Amino acid sequence: MRRYSQISSHVGEYSDLPFWKKAAPMELVYVAYGLLVVILVVASYILGAASLLPHDPQEMDLGLLMAPPGTTGHMLGTDFVGRDILSRLIVGIQAYFLPGLLAIAIALTLGTLFGVLAGYRGGRIEVAITYGANLIDSFPRLVLILLMVAAFKPDIYYIMMVVGLTNVPVVLSLIKGKIQFLKQKNFIEAAIAIGLKSRVIILKHILWYNCRTVLIIQATLGMAEAILIETSLSYLGFGVQEPTPSWGNMVQAGANYFLQGDFWPSTAPALAILFTIMGFHLLGDGLNNILEGKRSK
Repeated sequence: MRRYSQISSHVGEYSDLPFWKKAAPMELVYVAYGLLVVILVVASYILGAASLLPHDPQEMDLGLLMAPPGTTGHMLGTDFVGRDILSRLIVGIQAYFLPGLLAIAIALTLGTLFGVLAGYRGGRIEVAITYGANLIDSFPRLVLILLMVAAFKPDIYYIMMVVGLTNVPVVLSLIKGKIQFLKQKNFIEAAIAIGLKSRVIILKHILWYNCRTVLIIQATLGMAEAILIETSLSYLGFGVQEPTPSWGNMVQAGANYFLQGDFWPSTAPALAILFTIMGFHLLGDGLNNILEGKRSK
């Protein structure tokens, strides 16, 4: 068993070396910034869910319409009806956080399941799964979402279910490719030869040792995509509707006042979208370079 562990560690590219010792300084910066964004998003979501906010996000103050940033009691100013922008930014995270987690869970769970079946079992199962994945992948995602919105006017959770399902082929392809790579190195055959059970091979030596980094990276990229889709739909009027705050509908509402010189109601949520999506992408890119050994030299 000791010998097999050494073989699986070498062939499966699994290493006990801490990731910060394998990383270039810029990659550590990417990961640090991404983790900071994740922490801020989670902390802000908790604050919003617990109603620990500077102000009621729905409260209007007609005496402070379009108050600029730095106004006493309103760090980021107020919007066109006197609502606190910072409080609405914090609550706006709720519009994509749980729906985004739902999309990620669907994509990772189904993608991993079908990827293991296609890569480990092979044969007709692989052909059928690959055909189904290619069929799903052939539909333009945005068009499919807009058609769904136009036909059913669904809740954001149903929209994110569609997003998760359309991401399944990507995860499936990555997991299948990883398993087929291992099979070329006789990794799975060696495990079967010494009598390991299939569930141990799949759960421990394939998914845990060799695929966990892939799934983590896909989760970060999936959340960035969920933010982009939710804010885009809300900006177009198909997602979260006023007065419920969403970063997308905050940008849309504030855009009407941008040319009048009142830029903060739209700029604050726009920057939140930009830096948050960039954070998740940089986190995924940094982890990919470090954990998958794809650093350029």
